[in-house]
Amino acid sequence: MPTITFNGVSKSFGANTVIKEFNAEVPDKDFLVLLGPSGCGKSTMLRMIAGLTEITAGELRFDDTVVNDLSPKRRNIAFVFQSYALYPHMKVRSNIAFPLVMDNFRWWHHIPIVGGLARRAILKRADVAEKVDAVAAMLELTDYLDRRPKALSGGQRQRVALARSLIRDPAVYLLDEPLSNLDAKLRSQMRAAISALHARVRKTFVYVTHDQVEAMTMGTRIIVLNDGVVQQYGTPKEIYDRPANTFVATFIGSPPMNVFLAEAGADGLRVGDHVLPGSRDAAERVISRGSAMIRLGVRAEKIAIHPGDATGENLIEARVAVVEHLGAETIVGFALEGTEGVNVVGAASTSGLFYARLTGEVPLSVNDPCRVGFALDAVTWFDHASGRRVEL
Repeated sequence: MPTITFNGVSKSFGANTVIKEFNAEVPDKDFLVLLGPSGCGKSTMLRMIAGLTEITAGELRFDDTVVNDLSPKRRNIAFVFQSYALYPHMKVRSNIAFPLVMDNFRWWHHIPIVGGLARRAILKRADVAEKVDAVAAMLELTDYLDRRPKALSGGQRQRVALARSLIRDPAVYLLDEPLSNLDAKLRSQMRAAISALHARVRKTFVYVTHDQVEAMTMGTRIIVLNDGVVQQYGTPKEIYDRPANTFVATFIGSPPMNVFLAEAGADGLRVGDHVLPGSRDAAERVISRGSAMIRLGVRAEKIAIHPGDATGENLIEARVAVVEHLGAETIVGFALEGTEGVNVVGAASTSGLFYARLTGEVPLSVNDPCRVGFALDAVTWFDHASGRRVEL
């Protein structure tokens, strides 16, 4: 059960570098999630851990052992693929037991007829049958052992793929977007099942996804990737509360963090045509950094929104563009009045909008005037030029 260490790991395909120099240490028994948009390099990183893709530069260690040149089998890993990769002609029992069969396979088993007899003999062995039954019971597959994959639902097939990875008791489990083919209800059920499985087996899991809900609910640590560059490595809470830059801020969260562009002046921080009340001290600190421009990040749940006739010193004028009633909460998209570059309210595109998450239903409709506000102590500050988080 190793600690996984990335020491300057990078990967290039010709002149195209898909993973730039990466350093991190993943403690034993962690649930690490590789999170990012499609094409960011997360599956490539997973395949490098598995030994299916060569590392261009740097070292990958399992504890004190450099595994760059070790074959996948010698790394003692299990890989769960996005497409399940089940053998359609085999029953569930045979699919689950397949890794044990291959461990006991010999060269003469490739001889016609001999191979079939050998596989059946291995499957009937008491130790193999006992392991299959135990893993099937763990994943609630006992009633399906004599069925073929075509007779199973998507969630059941995914559990068979997990069972097959469990059977050899590997040191590291690698999962490449295993829930992407499932509907919303099954995804929720399988998230809980995989989290429970991690708690039960107490091994290191490395999980690839572009779904932030999976990352935030399942991972103990998250690596956020974009264009081959690691943007942030930390716990879900650290990444949500203290995003390292504006990419992480706007990628994590649903709706994502609002990022307002502000200019510091003698009267305070100005966002569009509005001066944020009580922001003079913050404006002075911004100017002391050498630039009058700053970006303010505010989570949707930290924003208060009121009808247009509401009064209060901390409220600024806006207009409702989107209202999404979700039952227990309502998402309201709004544009600040007087802000340049914002699309016409009610247009198909929502670029330039900001969002508030409110409890219950709210008496607002599209195109209604409104007034919004947030406390400055709820703000995360980002450098205007680099987009990196800064402390004021």
